[in-house]
Amino acid sequence: MDMNNLLKKDPLIEDIANCKEIFWVNATEKLPRSIAPAVSVFDLRAESEIQASHKKAQSFEDAKADPAESVDIDAAEARLLRFAPFIAKMFPDAKDGIIESELKEISRMKELLVGGEVKGRLFLKCDSHLPVSGSIKARGGIYEVLKLAEKIAMEEGGLTYDDDYSVLAEPKFKDIFSKYKVAVGSTGNLGLSIGIISATIGFEVTVHMSADARQWKKDMLRAKGAKVVEYPDDYEAAVAQGRREAAEDPACHFVDDENSLDLFEGYSVAGKRLKKQLDDQGITIDKDHRLYVYLPCGVGGAPGGVAWGIKKYFGENAYCFFAEPTHAPCMVLGLVSGLKNKIAVGDIGIDGKTEADGLAVGRPSALVSEIMDGMLTGCFTVDDEKLYPYLAELKDSEDIFIEPSACAAFEGLKYVCGSPEGFPAPDENSIHIVWATGGNMVPEDEKEAYYKRGCEGR
Repeated sequence: MDMNNLLKKDPLIEDIANCKEIFWVNATEKLPRSIAPAVSVFDLRAESEIQASHKKAQSFEDAKADPAESVDIDAAEARLLRFAPFIAKMFPDAKDGIIESELKEISRMKELLVGGEVKGRLFLKCDSHLPVSGSIKARGGIYEVLKLAEKIAMEEGGLTYDDDYSVLAEPKFKDIFSKYKVAVGSTGNLGLSIGIISATIGFEVTVHMSADARQWKKDMLRAKGAKVVEYPDDYEAAVAQGRREAAEDPACHFVDDENSLDLFEGYSVAGKRLKKQLDDQGITIDKDHRLYVYLPCGVGGAPGGVAWGIKKYFGENAYCFFAEPTHAPCMVLGLVSGLKNKIAVGDIGIDGKTEADGLAVGRPSALVSEIMDGMLTGCFTVDDEKLYPYLAELKDSEDIFIEPSACAAFEGLKYVCGSPEGFPAPDENSIHIVWATGGNMVPEDEKEAYYKRGCEGR
């Protein structure tokens, strides 16, 4: 990789390469070209399926050029509602079978940030406490597996849209699902979501986990009935091997966090759900009441889908920012350089190692980096040493625990509230949402260790 040529594109890349904290504002931000609902597709890589079902695309190349046109949030939510009886039966912690989290105002935490100079109201979107798997990955990961299960159950078990989907827990369907396999590569949270829901449905499930994944996540997956394959290498290596093995087995469905429209569609439902939550709290988002959202980013699937859903429902009045560790800034590197997934952090000498295990990714999603290129407001990076103090401060001020990866998002308030250029500065009418991406499943001894480290780092 020629660093000199990269620097000509943007000198900010040198700071990224030196693992400095940076704040980048996207000068090309605009609303997605296709913001209206469209017909869902099953697999971005299946040319025949896209051409058959993607009514707006004139060709497969058109579909690939603007994949977000295929996202149908209403259809995705309808599918989740059909599965609600099954989810309620198998996971009692999911109220009414709905996998959703609280939107909680954290005013005491607000006073601890940016010297108490955060203008507007601050909320925490508690995806850290989502039912089933306790992370944002419960949105997209579970959705893709449910979509697969529905397809198989309709083709082989006679399931119809009018059925009570709790029947999917019956032995008849368990026997059908047992003939199929699901696989995924993960740093941890996506693996937990895929592993738990797949094993519960009856699929044989394998999770390929990178060296960055926490041991307790591997142990929990095995306890839930999933096969865990451990790798001494990073996330990219785990995904590549999982993808290769799945391709050789016609009965295996690989959940591809880098390229899956199904994942993206499941995450995007969050935008519609958030709109309702804000409405229920009497909060209006418009040009005089702007929305600022801070999302931790690994490969990009989860924050990308959520951001797209937010843009769909709030349009130009919403500003979305991705948070990344200084040692794994794959999305901002891809966007600043213009190379997207054609560049990895290792190409510019970064080791990719970070305490934010859920964000320890060296190369961004090709699908998401393409979509985000034209709609993301900005990205910022944060040093690992700041994660644990944020964790401790949130626990002390609001009695809420989130994992270190999720804490990266808090750093964005410093930049956004500090004389930003390229977007309107927040005012007292603004709404800020920090998206807590995981933490509820962390074992108690791990929580105590994280908290102690955070107290020592303040």
